[in-house]
Amino acid sequence: MSGEPAEVRLAIGGITAAVTSADDRLRLTVPAAVSRFLADGGAPDIRISATWASRPPAPSGPPLFDSGGLWRLHATGAQLTWSFTSPVFGSAPYKVAVFDRDFAAGTVHLHAPYFDTAAPIYPLEYPLDELLITNWLALGRGVEIHGCAVRDASGAGYLFAGHSGAGKTTIATLWEAEPGVTVLSDDRVILRQADNEIWMYGTPWHGDEPLASPTRTRLTRGFVLRHAAQNAAAPFGRTAVVAELMARSFPPFYSRAGLDFSLSFLAAVSERVPFAELAFVPDRGVLDFVRSGG
Repeated sequence: MSGEPAEVRLAIGGITAAVTSADDRLRLTVPAAVSRFLADGGAPDIRISATWASRPPAPSGPPLFDSGGLWRLHATGAQLTWSFTSPVFGSAPYKVAVFDRDFAAGTVHLHAPYFDTAAPIYPLEYPLDELLITNWLALGRGVEIHGCAVRDASGAGYLFAGHSGAGKTTIATLWEAEPGVTVLSDDRVILRQADNEIWMYGTPWHGDEPLASPTRTRLTRGFVLRHAAQNAAAPFGRTAVVAELMARSFPPFYSRAGLDFSLSFLAAVSERVPFAELAFVPDRGVLDFVRSGG
C-alpha cells in the first residue's frame, strides 16, 4: 500500500472532516495546500467514505441546482447528491458524492474507468471540499467570504473582501512581506462567531499565490476593495455591509434556510465589526494607511 493513509483528517474553519477509504484499492492523498490543514484525533464533524465504482450511482429527478460547470446537485429524500462531469472524461459523472442533509456523513463514489486507480487520490478534490464546508456552515455555523484575511504583528485582524480582480492577492502579497504578519488566505475566508466575537479562518482555496494558513484570528476591521489613484476609506452603514458581503459570499443559493441564516449572520458581523470601502494604491503605503485607522 506504499504507506498512504487509509484515513485523512482535515480541519478547515474549525470544522473537522475525516475521509476514509472504503476500498483496499483506493489510496488517499491530499494536495499541497490542503496538507497544511491536516489534523489529528478528535471526533470529526463530517465523516466521509470514499470508494471506487465501476459506474457511480445515477442521481434521480431534475437537479436542485446546476452550476453550469462541473457539478449538479440533486435532492432525494433525506439525501443530497452532487454529480461531477467534465468534457475531458465524457458524459458520465467522474465522481458522485451522496450526503445526508445535515452533512454529518456521506460517500464519494469515484468512477474507476476515468482514473489511474494505482495512484493515490484526493476524493474531495476541489470544488467538492469547498461545497461540503460551505453547506455545513450554512446550517447555522458561519459564512465563507471571497476575500483576503490578515493578522498583523499587533494582533489586529483585517478582512479585505473583493470580487475577482479587486486586488485581494495584491494586498496579501504586500502584507506577507511585513514582519510578524500572517496571511490566512488571499482568496477564501471563513467567518464564524464565538464568544460574541467574529473570527476569521484561513482555507486551502487560495488565489494566485499559495497563501493559505490553518490559523484563525479575531476580525477587528473589514474593507471592501477598489483600485484607485490614492488611498481612501469610506465607512459603510450596517445595511450596506450586509449587502456588500453577501455579494462576495458563497451561501447555498438553492437553500432558503441557508440564505436566511447567511443574511442574519452577516447582519451580526455588521453590528460587531466596522467596515469601509477601501480605495487603494497597490504599494506598501496602503498598509500604513490601514494600520493608522485611515
